[in-house]
Amino acid sequence: MTASLTGCTAVGPTAKEIEKAPLSAVPGGLKVIPVTDQIAERVNVADVAGDFATRLGNATPIGTRVGIGDTLEVTIWEAAPAALFGTAIIDNGIGSGVATSHPSTLPGILVGPSGAITIPFAGQVPAAGRTLRDIEQEIVRRLHGRAHLPQAMVRIAHNATANVTVLGDVKSPQRVPLTPRGERVLDAIAEAGGTSQALDRMTIEITRGSIVQRMAARDLIRDPRQNVVLRSDDVINVLYQPYSFTAMGATGRNDELRFEGVGLTLAQALGRVGGLQDMRADPRGVFLFRWEKPELLGAISQGLQPNANGLVPIVYQADLKQPETYFAVQHFRMRDGDVIYVSNSRTAELQRFVNIVSSSIIPVATARTIVP
Repeated sequence: MTASLTGCTAVGPTAKEIEKAPLSAVPGGLKVIPVTDQIAERVNVADVAGDFATRLGNATPIGTRVGIGDTLEVTIWEAAPAALFGTAIIDNGIGSGVATSHPSTLPGILVGPSGAITIPFAGQVPAAGRTLRDIEQEIVRRLHGRAHLPQAMVRIAHNATANVTVLGDVKSPQRVPLTPRGERVLDAIAEAGGTSQALDRMTIEITRGSIVQRMAARDLIRDPRQNVVLRSDDVINVLYQPYSFTAMGATGRNDELRFEGVGLTLAQALGRVGGLQDMRADPRGVFLFRWEKPELLGAISQGLQPNANGLVPIVYQADLKQPETYFAVQHFRMRDGDVIYVSNSRTAELQRFVNIVSSSIIPVATARTIVP
């Protein structure tokens, strides 16, 4: 019986032990903050502070700017009588022909490592980093005095430099070429065949240089400003359930659960783990452990010691004995890496003790009754 009673203590701290944690040996202490509507609004600000419009902004459409590796098609006209390029003779039906301008097309001109293209009678024409209009004017300028009233038209036959990459949970991951139209985020996703799951349950991640920004696709659809114009070499990663939280203690399910970036709330998270165990959980002891930025909570986080990443340990407590808490947990948003812990109630501890005592005493009493 003594050995059984030794293991009677439940795994994990009680609600009282967590509430007294600021006095414990936690380096710098930690804060236990009740979940209220005001706290939920303040915490949720961190989730919307960074978005595509704020951190990335709209890029300038660059489909008309040539880069190394692009393939150009150059067409040159020369007024009759042509001196360098072709002239067509059209029969006028009266036994004589009329000389007209005939275009000469130079297809498949690759912009090499030097950034220039070779045009007959014009030589090496710089192309990389220039617009199509600039290249046309440069060709005409170089042919002036050699060709008869030359005109030129340049177009990009194959775009090898102005592209974005679409990866992740899309039907056809690929590189999507940019055009002068100025493709946006949803344009690139549609070009890749759309998402493999419902779009409003996906998370969109854009990598631009050293900037990596995520947004829920639902928020992207609701706010047209977030559907930003893409820049060359952007990487779009479409993710389904990229985040996770861990549930421990007196919940219906102790596990790590993945969730979508669509604003999962604390109430929804508790629902996904089966809620609280009726005969065991302390409804006042629902805790969420998280590392927060000190500036997010202001004076509330004073006195706490930040870790190496500048974050402080915060424990949010949801007292489900209070009706107003049920409204607060409906818009308290979960974050990646959150830990939910539900402590045991004192009644559950007492019941467990009684069960252990009963299981130890009853067999002994039964044996004494049987043995004379």
